Amino acid sequence: MVTVAGAMTTTGTADMLTALMLKTVGSGEPVIVLALILVVTMTLSDFINNAATAAVMCPIALGTAAQLGVNPDSFLMAVAIGASCAFLTPIGHQNNTLILGPGGFRFGDYWRLGLPLEILIVVVSVPLLQVVWPL
Repeated sequence: MVTVAGAMTTTGTADMLTALMLKTVGSGEPVIVLALILVVTMTLSDFINNAATAAVMCPIALGTAAQLGVNPDSFLMAVAIGASCAFLTPIGHQNNTLILGPGGFRFGDYWRLGLPLEILIVVVSVPLLQVVWPL
């Protein structure tokens, strides 16, 4: 995935995705885009490895910060936090997979506890990111 992240940067795909995101959802409001970066990273982390998720999302976060003209640190930290939050599926992190069988869990059980936890993380992280790493 590091190769994919590098290709996204060199081919301009990261810039294209950034422009599309800013045009359709972000409306140029940095706080909304910061939350969106966090949520998208969390979602990707539920399906692919956290390091791969961070490698793919970092060029998009950097491009977004550059196009908005804000400090990229908060966007990169949103990627770091989101990549560490694989709570919705048993395939997002190896620990989730390890407890699936012995714990008697089903695939859908992860949503019941994972979704409220991810919502709490977004609600707490977005304001704290702005305090610690101001936009």
